[in-house]
Amino acid sequence: MPAFDLIIRNGTIVDGTGRDRFAGDIAIKDGLIAQVGEVSGDAVEEMDAGGHLITPGFVDIHTHYDGQATWDQEMAPSSWHGVTTVVMGNCGVGFAPARPDKHEWLIGLMEGVEDIPGTALAEGMKWDWETFPEYLDALEKLPRTVDVGTHVPHGSVRAYVLGDRERPGAIPTDNDIAEMSTIVEEGVRAGALGFSTSRTVLHRDIEGEVVPGTTATAEELVEIGRAMGRAGHGVFEMASDMMREWDEFGWMGQMSRETGLPVTFAALQSIAKELPLEEQIESMRAENDNGANIVAQIALRGNGIVMAWQGTVHPFRLKPSWKKIEDLPWEEQKARLFDPEFKAKMLAEENDFSEVNQDIIGLIMVVAGGWNMQFEMGPDFNYEPTEAESIQERAKAAGKSGDEYAYDLLCSDDGKGFIYLPILNYADGNLDFLMDLQQADDTVNSLSDGGAHCGTICDAASPTFMLQHWVRDRSRGTISLENAIKRQCADTARLYGLEDRGVLAPGYLADLNIIDMERLKLGKPWLAFDLPAGGKRLLQKAEGYIATIKNGRITFREGEWTGEAPGGLIRGPQRVEMLEAAE
Repeated sequence: MPAFDLIIRNGTIVDGTGRDRFAGDIAIKDGLIAQVGEVSGDAVEEMDAGGHLITPGFVDIHTHYDGQATWDQEMAPSSWHGVTTVVMGNCGVGFAPARPDKHEWLIGLMEGVEDIPGTALAEGMKWDWETFPEYLDALEKLPRTVDVGTHVPHGSVRAYVLGDRERPGAIPTDNDIAEMSTIVEEGVRAGALGFSTSRTVLHRDIEGEVVPGTTATAEELVEIGRAMGRAGHGVFEMASDMMREWDEFGWMGQMSRETGLPVTFAALQSIAKELPLEEQIESMRAENDNGANIVAQIALRGNGIVMAWQGTVHPFRLKPSWKKIEDLPWEEQKARLFDPEFKAKMLAEENDFSEVNQDIIGLIMVVAGGWNMQFEMGPDFNYEPTEAESIQERAKAAGKSGDEYAYDLLCSDDGKGFIYLPILNYADGNLDFLMDLQQADDTVNSLSDGGAHCGTICDAASPTFMLQHWVRDRSRGTISLENAIKRQCADTARLYGLEDRGVLAPGYLADLNIIDMERLKLGKPWLAFDLPAGGKRLLQKAEGYIATIKNGRITFREGEWTGEAPGGLIRGPQRVEMLEAAE
């Protein structure tokens, strides 16, 4: 009988610890890594990885598959990019706990904040849960290509406790806060990996109202942190505008010191944040020097919008002529858009900003005409473009106005052209500021938003972008392969207590990627209408992933799903004792 289930031979192993790559083999048995380096013996199956990398499976800690995970086994697009573990329930939005009369409200919250089609969520989810532990039980029923873990989301908890009283500015009573804390403690004890909230004006429900956590007091948030402390584990995750009067780092530091638990936040260059990114990092480090454990989540490219006629956003959405055709079927829209008279009329019109929320009017004006900040997305698009590549400059070279050039660009490829607008993380017109942050122990690579912003972004491809751009191709300076893999595997896993993955060593989960770095390349995005009820989502594949392996089973070969679904639900931290028992 063969000694192993699978042996991968002749690979270049990047083991996730940050140490230098080395040549060797990997043997897998019963879903775990059995040997690394020199492997003797035979196996049921052998793979030759000669000339290719072997890495741990990627651990993506910032996703929004909360609805999709209840019906979808493939878990694309994250699973197409070497991800074998996702953590969802971020930014305070999710679907548990959920009273039956709040289903529609929770869908509207998720649709507004994360741009996931509400019709798809309404049709796809069965709602065979009410409490958070029941939601975990529902997630456990469906095998997938990846493991899923989740936070208890603040929006759901507040809606469950406050009911019809939940609205912007609502002030919970002491009893309300105690009840919320009990729900969070119950959820964490049942297996949640933490709790999440959002405190940014950029996050609004489908009606345009700010999300529940935006107006929460520090007292409410700290009490919820204490609930996790009583449960003994959990990460407190937050997106925030970092208003000075809120003193976010003050209460985050207090909570972390008191509970001993990590707090993590989205660290971005943002038009909504009062504290500049540099001050966010300085404030975090001051608290950490005083005994706190705060970790900054950083994105590796400009977070923004991919705009298209059929997408959620494009520069002409506020034109009166667009309003007249926005509800027509695509083929009818396209016929109008390609009509020279319609084009001339729409370009001559003023934008109607009358119904735009004044909190985000600056952002909307950039969307509608910030041609110096918008870029054409071709097949080999560089996600760190220069001003010389902007629509403004290309329009000048073509002898056109910016709006005409943008219009024609969106009409290219039979009306499937894309424009890239990096709203966050691109204030300098480059990504240089991320170089030092990627060497820091108090930051983690994150913020892919996998499964979310379906009509505007596809940052679920972030692990591929990290390797293609930051490790191999970037002209302004690269990072080492070993550091990149460590940051996307071991570092992200450790933050959430997932000590059984992210490293290639005996006893760890057999979650691996075999990658052809020379061939690795992001594909051109496309809009698919494959969610339930025909919901749309922006997707992006990649070349160069020879195989992805989850729990010892090959889930993807050359980017195509094999049909294997060995992934399950993660309940709580996965401790070292598991590894010792497995050896």
